[in-house]
Amino acid sequence: MKPPLSLLNPSMLSGSGSLMWFRKGLRVHDNPALEYASRGSTCVYPLFVIDPHYMELDPNAYSPGSTRAGINRIRFLLESLADLDSSLKKLGSRLLVLKGEPSEVLIRCLNEWDVRKLCFEYDTDPYYQALDDKAKNYASAAGIEVFSPVSHTIFDPADIIEKNGGRPPLSYQSFLKLAGEPSFSLSVELSWMPPVGDVGRCEILQVPTLKELGYVEKHQDEFTPFRGGESEALRRLRESLSDKEWVANFEKPKGDPSAYIKPATTVLSPYLKFGCLSSRYFYQCLKDVYKNVKRHTSPPVSLVGQLLWREFFYTVAFGTPNFDEMKGNKICKQIPWNDDDKLLAAWREARTGYPWIDAIMVQLRKWGWMHHLARHSVACFLTRGDLFVHWEKGRDIFERLLIDSDWAINNGNWLWLSCSSFFYQWFCMILQAMNAERKWGKLMHLTRDSMDV
Repeated sequence: MKPPLSLLNPSMLSGSGSLMWFRKGLRVHDNPALEYASRGSTCVYPLFVIDPHYMELDPNAYSPGSTRAGINRIRFLLESLADLDSSLKKLGSRLLVLKGEPSEVLIRCLNEWDVRKLCFEYDTDPYYQALDDKAKNYASAAGIEVFSPVSHTIFDPADIIEKNGGRPPLSYQSFLKLAGEPSFSLSVELSWMPPVGDVGRCEILQVPTLKELGYVEKHQDEFTPFRGGESEALRRLRESLSDKEWVANFEKPKGDPSAYIKPATTVLSPYLKFGCLSSRYFYQCLKDVYKNVKRHTSPPVSLVGQLLWREFFYTVAFGTPNFDEMKGNKICKQIPWNDDDKLLAAWREARTGYPWIDAIMVQLRKWGWMHHLARHSVACFLTRGDLFVHWEKGRDIFERLLIDSDWAINNGNWLWLSCSSFFYQWFCMILQAMNAERKWGKLMHLTRDSMDV
């Protein structure tokens, strides 16, 4: 299935300039903010700001990268930006890259350029909420129209919370009942864009390389095999959808976390995280497959069910103050976790002595990705399963190293897997590890005595 094409052409232009501010949503397909910026504008400024908060080199970090992001995720982002720039050039435009504190850079651009519309995809993350408030306040005072549609998610989290009396639903089933069937129209894919206007005194950069950002790639002997960008996202989507039987029978608990050469899942999560792939378009494609098969799995275990888990965590995160902390978080159990940095370091550096756990952590460090059941294993092991280390510390390591690290989903999963919220049944993940090691022919006696700390 191809995204629909628009009929936009130069004869439709009548207004003045628009600024399209990219953060996530790094795509051309199903991008209502980009479509609106292009509609009726004589010029469009497609802007991405290199944010030092996420991308500036931290020489003191325990692995190559910035303070907040490992080198794998930064690399993935740069590849996504280069792909977006290529797509925009095919439409007669290009990506304008600037560097600095995003709201300050944006305000400078609004001052410098002839802009009557400011467009950007709505973001529920607290960091972007604060940036967006600054941008909206300035634009409103300057008489600039602001268009910020919800398109990173299938549902608007605020709508779900309003339906629930101002509180986020705290179970998946209650979320499904409130949400119902989604109702949306995919945004048209542009066949042409207005040209970039005069950039004035702003010093426009090309999409930088890792080296230009100060990173030395030789510090890591193996990078993630997953390349960033919308083109790769759509290719992977087509590849996954081509096997209709696999799509119809997908059942999350039955995935194989030890599958290495060909992962037993779509690996579309990093593309959803950066918005290289529209979750709405993915959802519609899956529903189209379901229409043409005799039977298929259903939520919560189906592929559609996985997208709806994403929606659930986004909604709870948006409606819960201090969602990323234990203290001050009303839905989080207050647990006296161990404060043992030696145990944390052994887990992070794959030195626990538990072969399954250490193998997963090696894959995390090298690839920035691992199967969801592997994530369950190492998260449970660190928290309630063995080491009893605070989930926030594990969350921070995942946040840094995963290429698909997503604020709402990462925090939600750590709350869940540490039995701090949502789910409180106690069970052991070691059986899963033993089954995986049997398959690999590497079954070993797992003893805590072998831990090297």
